[in-house]
Amino acid sequence: MSAFAVGDEDFLLDGRPVRLLSGALHYFRVHEGHWEHRLGMLRAMGLDCVETYVPWNLHEPEPGRYADVEALGRFLDAVQRAGMRAIVRPGPYICAEWENGGLPHWLTGPLGRRVRSLDPEFLAPVESWFRRLLPQVVERQVDRGGPVVLVQVENEYGSYGSDLGYLEWVAELLRGCGVSVPLFTSDGPEDHMLTGGSVPGVLATANFGSGAREGFATLRRHQPSGPLMCMEFWCGWFDHWGTEHSVRDAADAAAALREILECGASVNVYMAHGGTNFGGWAGANRDGELHDGPLRPTVTSYDYDAPVDEAGRPTEKYWAFREVLAEYAEGPLPEVPEPPARLGAPVSGTFDGWAPLGGVLEVLGGEETVTPVPPTFEELDVGRGLVRYRVAVPGPRQPYPLSVTGLRDRAVVYVDGLRAGVLDEEDCFLPEPVAGPALVDLWVESLGRVNYGPRVSEPKGITGGVRHERQYLHGVRARALRLDAFEAAAVGKVPFGPVSAGPGLYRGALDVAGAGDAWLRLPGSTRGFVWVNGFCLGRYWSAGPQEALFVPGPVLREGANEVWVLELEGGAPSSVELDVL
Repeated sequence: MSAFAVGDEDFLLDGRPVRLLSGALHYFRVHEGHWEHRLGMLRAMGLDCVETYVPWNLHEPEPGRYADVEALGRFLDAVQRAGMRAIVRPGPYICAEWENGGLPHWLTGPLGRRVRSLDPEFLAPVESWFRRLLPQVVERQVDRGGPVVLVQVENEYGSYGSDLGYLEWVAELLRGCGVSVPLFTSDGPEDHMLTGGSVPGVLATANFGSGAREGFATLRRHQPSGPLMCMEFWCGWFDHWGTEHSVRDAADAAAALREILECGASVNVYMAHGGTNFGGWAGANRDGELHDGPLRPTVTSYDYDAPVDEAGRPTEKYWAFREVLAEYAEGPLPEVPEPPARLGAPVSGTFDGWAPLGGVLEVLGGEETVTPVPPTFEELDVGRGLVRYRVAVPGPRQPYPLSVTGLRDRAVVYVDGLRAGVLDEEDCFLPEPVAGPALVDLWVESLGRVNYGPRVSEPKGITGGVRHERQYLHGVRARALRLDAFEAAAVGKVPFGPVSAGPGLYRGALDVAGAGDAWLRLPGSTRGFVWVNGFCLGRYWSAGPQEALFVPGPVLREGANEVWVLELEGGAPSSVELDVL
């Protein structure tokens, strides 16, 4: 058993000063079969600690229904087997470029701006969740022989609010649940963020990508003593759909890392290995200085231009960081692990079955609701997926512009069964006017809930209404198609017919020899989701910059592999291809 504490200048392990050399690796973004390899990669780079968030919405999809909460404990056990320490950031809010910042849609829907505050209707579910989650953290603390040395209070709260009482409540809850290791907060090194996000008596840390001396000087104004730590050293960045791929020069990032260490500080490299937003869990951001502008959804890959890339391979940045970190290691660094099994040869296949979106909705969709105005996704209890809104234009009447107010995020619109256009939040008018009578279908997809800034917890779907000229069209029939509905047994009930062109569910097969990690490509596709043997790889979109989806080797099997492609906007993918890494 060991004791880990916060000293006047250093972290203390059994009274001995220690520096934490940590790297971020999120267990939920890495296939469990790869945990051991990725941890070995971090250890060989020179890190002795690993940090992870915990996404509440992944583990409690409905109030009181839990999904593999024990994954965190299994990951922490893997961390200990790798000979590393662990930092746990349980939230309840995590940001992380993750859907809704980790907050469940069933909670943010009714509460809206009341989340992340002392509102009792928010606090009660948080307490229930923490009491379910935290025992596996508590029993793995360093003072009980485990790897956990630090636990975070909320996350970057100074970028959101100023409810100090709420932060103190979270800290007290963590202690009440048995957390005995030091607590910390993390915020940007700016006065208003540190003022809003710090808790008296709790270690404050800073997040930045460069300018360590200036950042730590700001932190010292707010916290005159205690160990310095950059809890998120942003060595790269994430991508949004429709933008250029983000990269950071390896030498520049290594120099910034060295500056942090020369300040005598501890560090958490964010990300050391980014992984993948499997299952359509990628979040979104709002553009602009105040994070209140146009929606910018995050891609499926969370490569982050990290030292260990999405496929687990060392990059130029990896070797540059290893050279810096080796100077601070207590002994020789371990050898870099061999990569996991990789696909032996490229494989290509075609599709042998197709079902139109309407047919898929009939089998896998929820119950249809009829309401005067369009219900939001939250009112329909939709986390990830899409909703078909159906509304009638009365007639006879002359053609008028048809528009959608409060559209989040993207709608493919059909008028009397014919495609009429694609709308989004910034372009919400159909290109051609619509005459009445007519039947209008709007297939609306959430591209990811906002994970950062003042728009966290905003609803999805149609939050305003459908208008014909200035007139709202009432009497809306809505039906949801949730991603969670795409389970093997459920999809087996879909009546697939001959392959045709257009949006719908495509079924295909790939015959694999030499199964292992691979890239999946869909030539000719536009936008949708892919499953391989029932495992959802995530969203694809021809908008780029991501051109292929990562397939973890453990998902593939020798011989026949089933592939489902839910194409939402374009025509039939011409083929499905697996490429070697």
